[in-house]
Amino acid sequence: MKKITFCIPSKTNLRYLKTCIPSIRENAYRKDHDIIIFVDSDEDGTIKWLEEVKDKYNLKYYVNPKLGEELYGIGMAYDFCIKKSTTDIFMIFHADMMLGKNADLNAFKYLKPKTVVCSTRIEPPIHPNEGEKILLDFGMWPEEFKKNEFNKYVEEHINDTKTTEGIFAPWMMYKAEFLEILGGHDPLMHSCREDSDIFNRMLLTDFTFIQPWNSLIYHLTGRGAGSFNGDKERHKQWQKDMDKSTKEFIRKWGTPINHTPLMKPIVYPKYDIGFIIKNCNIKLLESLEPWCNTIYTGQWLE
Repeated sequence: MKKITFCIPSKTNLRYLKTCIPSIRENAYRKDHDIIIFVDSDEDGTIKWLEEVKDKYNLKYYVNPKLGEELYGIGMAYDFCIKKSTTDIFMIFHADMMLGKNADLNAFKYLKPKTVVCSTRIEPPIHPNEGEKILLDFGMWPEEFKKNEFNKYVEEHINDTKTTEGIFAPWMMYKAEFLEILGGHDPLMHSCREDSDIFNRMLLTDFTFIQPWNSLIYHLTGRGAGSFNGDKERHKQWQKDMDKSTKEFIRKWGTPINHTPLMKPIVYPKYDIGFIIKNCNIKLLESLEPWCNTIYTGQWLE
């Protein structure tokens, strides 16, 4: 297979990176893949550790130039890593994921132009499953990761041939297509919903989605981002970011996030409709606003 770049944003994710990065080096088919990490925040010694192990794991890391003052956000962090990559292919990866044996190769086998390949997640059974992932408990936290049991399960399923059309991180595609066709993530989705937004855009630009079920990763269900409420402080900030990004997503797409049970996006048509109102004035419109939820711009009255 061709060499690829793993693109990993980190937001105070040292405890996760300590398990994530070794799993890539141990289990990837190619041992010389590039790994690029973008440090968006560091309240746990992430930079110090990365500096210590950068040669051991052959990785590069970049630091938010406004570290401690302002977050890049996960979408811009991904884009930064992708632009810095020197390989034709990249793979979006989360800090709270562990790569299974040959997951890179088994995804790469399906990669073609205008195709996005998504590995299959194995997650601890704490969230609902509509069939798009595998629920098995190989540990709830990185320090508890049951590496041997996970590796054994992957080995047993490494020749499975099942594929579906799901799309979720980690996903692999050609760098040139990402930059030239999609242009990067939408900065409006600063810290959340950036993935659902770009998946919708992929669908509308006729990308094919392929999820091979023998390309396996273990995912700690968003622990690194904070979606799990077991980490109260991180979860509190995640809820705030999620609420803001969800509103932006609905404004943009006209609906909440929609997808099939197997995680293929569904995009409903969005129509821009204007009304011409006669024999009316601004005060009357303003009096109706609380009921009709109309925002008067002053540009469409006649």
